[in-house]
Amino acid sequence: MTVNQRRLTQHYFMTAPMPCPYLPERFERKLVTELRGPEANGVHDLLSRAGFRRSHSIAYLPACSECNACVPVRVACQGFKPGRSFRRIQTRNNDLARSIVPPSATQEQFQLFNTYQDARHGNGDMARMDARDYRAMVEDSTIDTSIFEYRRTDGSLIAVALIDNLSDGLSAVYSFFDPTEHKRGLGTYIILDLISEAQALDLPHIYLGYWISDCRKMSYKMRFQPLEGFKNGQWVSMSEDSPEDGA
Repeated sequence: MTVNQRRLTQHYFMTAPMPCPYLPERFERKLVTELRGPEANGVHDLLSRAGFRRSHSIAYLPACSECNACVPVRVACQGFKPGRSFRRIQTRNNDLARSIVPPSATQEQFQLFNTYQDARHGNGDMARMDARDYRAMVEDSTIDTSIFEYRRTDGSLIAVALIDNLSDGLSAVYSFFDPTEHKRGLGTYIILDLISEAQALDLPHIYLGYWISDCRKMSYKMRFQPLEGFKNGQWVSMSEDSPEDGA
């Protein structure tokens, strides 16, 4: 069944214009649809391959009339080989233990989430989330979702990644980590670990959400080569201007 065929069974809605959180003086609109019922996983699979992302029980796609800056991107895992800087990050985090657990919110996770938000996104909407909001973000999922927890040798939680499981890969919904552990490069390490997990499971892709060329906060995604972007209805190769090891 194609994405177009599946869309016939879905209801889609356009959101009202809102200030863009990434590009100043621009407004964003999204095409949204609900993920529900016994076919939610299959619908989510198809929509992910068409550039959609998930939040709670909603799948969405940027649909701005005067802007197409948001490009869905995914890592082609089977062709990925870490360069020297990536291998150094892996070595720095060899002491961490990762476990995959069901999507259930805990107070320990929420405390780390708060610490991360205060340090990295103090003025953002997510910094105002309370424990109930965090629980909803983690648990309000109608599709196959997991949490990757990363712990130090003493058992303390250092990083968390909320992951959707797709038939063709893993989708990184959201991740956060101890912001005081600067030297570890935890944000990069989580993606490297997801790539390793996908390779072990023989899954071809890691979906990283949207990339915007003029948004510095998203520039890191281009380092994970080979990278593919969804443009004009198909996934195409996207190359970076400078080699990964030069970063």
